[in-house]
Amino acid sequence: MKCAEYNNGKILVKEVENLTLGVNKGAIVRVFGCGLCGSDIVKYRQNLVPNGTVLGHEIVGEIVEINSDTDFKFKDRIVSSHHIPCFECTYCKAGNYSMCRHFKETNFIPGGFSERVYLSEEHLKNVARKVPENISNDVISFYEPLGCCIRAIKRTQLMKNANVLVVGLGSIGLLMGQALVNYGMSVFGCDILDERVELAESLGIIGFNSSDLNKAKEFIYENTDGLGVDAVFMTSGADKAIDTGIALVRNGGTINVFSSTPQNNGYKNNDIYYRELTILGSYSPSPEDLDDSFNMIAAGKILVRDLVTEYPLEKIQDAFNDTIANKIMKAYIKISE
Repeated sequence: MKCAEYNNGKILVKEVENLTLGVNKGAIVRVFGCGLCGSDIVKYRQNLVPNGTVLGHEIVGEIVEINSDTDFKFKDRIVSSHHIPCFECTYCKAGNYSMCRHFKETNFIPGGFSERVYLSEEHLKNVARKVPENISNDVISFYEPLGCCIRAIKRTQLMKNANVLVVGLGSIGLLMGQALVNYGMSVFGCDILDERVELAESLGIIGFNSSDLNKAKEFIYENTDGLGVDAVFMTSGADKAIDTGIALVRNGGTINVFSSTPQNNGYKNNDIYYRELTILGSYSPSPEDLDDSFNMIAAGKILVRDLVTEYPLEKIQDAFNDTIANKIMKAYIKISE
C-alpha cells in the first residue's frame, strides 16, 4: 500500500507493506481521503516528528476488515477521530479530555495519509461514526476539526446572544464562525485578506479587515455599544493577532487561544489583571463534542465545499506547500475512490 511519510523536511509517497488486521480487534479502513490539518503543517514546518512519520488524522474511508463487538460491519463508510480519552483519570474526570495521557498516546496506525489505516476497538466504540449516503467524503472530513471548534465554544461558556469575534478566517476560523452562528451568537470575523473577509460574510459572519488595528477597534466599538466583544476566538497562527484580540475584547471578557504561534508570545499580566480578562486554551474534542459536530454537519448547518482544494496523494507535497503559501484555504488529500 502507499502512504506519505515525513522525511527530512519533505513529504514522500512510498510503497510499504500492506496493512492487515490479523488477530487484533478493530478494523482496517481503506482511506478515501484525509484533510490536511494546521497541526500537520506545524509538525512539518518545525520538524516535530521523526522521519517515517505518517501525518494526517481527518479521515473518511471504508471498512475492509473488521473484528469488533460494535455495530460496524464490512463495507461501512465511516469517519473517525484519532484520539480516545480513558474517561477515568484526573484529567478526564475534570473534563480535560485532551490532556489525558491515553488520549495523547492513541492514534491511527500508521496515519491518515495512507491507503489503509488500523482503527482499534476503542476507536470504533468511541469516536467513529457511520457516514450517511447524502454526505460527501470531503464534507464529512471536517468532523474532527469542527469537533475541536465546538469544544472551544463550550469551554468559553458564552452568554446567550453574546458578541464574539473570530480572529483569523482560514478554514478553522470559518468553521468556528459558523459553529458560533449555529449556537446563536452575534459573530464578527476579521482577517488581513479581503477575500477571506468576503467569504466569511457569505457564511453569516460580520466580516472586516483587521490590517489597521485602529479602524478595526472603531468598527467593533461602534457595533458593541463602545464596549468590545464578549469573547475572542484566536484561530490565527500569527503573533500579531494577539494584539488584535487584546484590543477588541471588552473588559471582563474572554480570549480563547485556539492556535499556536511561531514566537510563542503571551498575554500581558497587567492586561489580564486590571481588565479582569479570562485567557483560556482549547485543544481537541471529547467524544460528546464529536457527536455534536457530526449532527451539525449531517443537518447541513456547516458549509465547507468552498473551502476545499483536492489533491491526489501523489501531489501531497504541493498541498503542504500551497497551504503554507496561503494559496488555498484547506487541502483534502484524495487517496482512493
